[in-house]
Amino acid sequence: MIAAAIAIGVAAGVLSGLLGIGGGALFVPALVLLLGLGQVEAQATSLLAIVPVALVGAWRQGHYGNLRLGEGLVIGVLAVPGALLGVVVVNAVPERAIELAFALLLLWIAWTLGSGAWRELRGDAAPDVRP
Repeated sequence: MIAAAIAIGVAAGVLSGLLGIGGGALFVPALVLLLGLGQVEAQATSLLAIVPVALVGAWRQGHYGNLRLGEGLVIGVLAVPGALLGVVVVNAVPERAIELAFALLLLWIAWTLGSGAWRELRGDAAPDVRP
């Protein structure tokens, strides 16, 4: 099972990098469908798996001068009460509602990717103006 989880993580990481989406959008369904985890366990596993990735990414981007330490610390500190609130909510809501909410999130991601690709094919895609 550990080898399967590693393979799923690598595949989700590569695909999410190619598609430009968060790996959890691929990792969570794979954990549910391929490893038989429940929705809540799969989402918790995905969130835990991102912690070392985020730390390594912040460390690497800091060396490139791309890290906004103040904003990152605010987000990190606020993530703790947000995670605690999320635990309370997920334990109070039926698992089916969590599954449906995640399905809606995946549909929104698919719509966003598809509409962006369609605009690009038509030639009227907005220029990338990230700060």
